[in-house]
Amino acid sequence: MEGLEKLKFDKDGLIPAVVQDFNTGQVLMVAYMNKESLQITLAEKRTCFWSRSRQQLWRKGQTSGNVQHVVAMMTDCDADALVVQVIKKGPACHTGAESCFFNTLYQDETQQKLTLQALYHLIMGRKTTPQQGSYTSYLFGKGREKILKKVGEESTEVVIAAMKKDDQETIFEISDLCYHILVLMAEAGITPDEVMAELASRHVVDHKVKQETMK
Repeated sequence: MEGLEKLKFDKDGLIPAVVQDFNTGQVLMVAYMNKESLQITLAEKRTCFWSRSRQQLWRKGQTSGNVQHVVAMMTDCDADALVVQVIKKGPACHTGAESCFFNTLYQDETQQKLTLQALYHLIMGRKTTPQQGSYTSYLFGKGREKILKKVGEESTEVVIAAMKKDDQETIFEISDLCYHILVLMAEAGITPDEVMAELASRHVVDHKVKQETMK
């Protein structure tokens, strides 16, 4: 791999690696690599780190099954830190959380960022811990048939709004449909990562087809 000789390891022969979800951009964890674990990571296309506490190589997911398949790896301008983009299988954190970074120290209340993952986890929370008065909990209580009915209704409303060429109404109805689709996914145990992985596989196939067509 070009550029490996430029990497700067610390006095203990380590370099920090920030692991990032390739599909969502979420920071999953920070660990350390030495030259051997870096070479293993590149050879196997799965993350391998150096455990400072155990003083040994640590293949992520070797015991838990929560492996991380490497898609890309970048270094910073000083070549003394790495970003490793992965497609993960299962949670990244040993606590069972999707990311190790879940303890909020500060949040500007005027700036709220809603992500697909965050909304999905909120919906899952309404499933695992039903709340009185919550429409989401109500849908889970009614079961899949009710959820499917709502998905069908919202799909029709999207079509009607789009046919009227009313952009604002179309945005509103698409938002309703996306929400109910996420409820269906949560009810079925399907994660956004699985959907993104399927879409990514189609993108790769489509890209290969285009390349073949251009030859």
